[in-house]
Amino acid sequence: MLIHVENVLNAEELTRLRALLDAAPWADGRITAGTQAAKAKQNRQLPESAPQMAECRAIVGTALSRHALFFSATLPRSVYPQLFNRYGVGEKFGAHVDNAVRLVPDGSRYVRTDISATLFLNEPDDYEDGELIVQDTFGEHSVKLPAGDMVIYPSSSLHRVTPVTRGERQACFFWIQSMVRNDAQRELLFNMDAAIATLRQQQGDTEPLVALTGTYHNLLRMWSEL
Repeated sequence: MLIHVENVLNAEELTRLRALLDAAPWADGRITAGTQAAKAKQNRQLPESAPQMAECRAIVGTALSRHALFFSATLPRSVYPQLFNRYGVGEKFGAHVDNAVRLVPDGSRYVRTDISATLFLNEPDDYEDGELIVQDTFGEHSVKLPAGDMVIYPSSSLHRVTPVTRGERQACFFWIQSMVRNDAQRELLFNMDAAIATLRQQQGDTEPLVALTGTYHNLLRMWSEL
């Protein structure tokens, strides 16, 4: 399930985040890549030691915490601390699958990567190419979103970033361990939650809607891992 999450960051947050990143040091993007991905990865990444990292993460974390669609689509149990990258002319990330389990930077815990997220930090007109290409059973999907928008997709998907041919692409990326591990189950819950929200707006809390809401929570109770 590939989902476009709109308006995660507002204009003020984007301005502050870009200012922080413009002033930050950058390192080879392979510092967080696994063995396979390191061979395909050609970009730059904000290192853990960067003094701007804590504030950058706080901005994104606060934005995510207020976004209902993010919660409904991911049902997060644990979120890997956000990372930030940039692609200049000629830089790319070849086809790869994200590592199944990642140790957080401070070494305190592991996160199973059920869902991958890319949050775009500059406008599509700022750079040429640099699309995120996600492959699933229905083919390839090309993603290049407005600044402040995010795409989420199963971490098991084969995906890549095409070479940038003009300008620079900036993004935040991270992974989510969901309370519901199974992609198909998570998609059913997301679709049901969206239908419930629409019906509630149209009809209010009718008796059938209360029953449907109960079914949603019973399925979540059945499938969730806490």
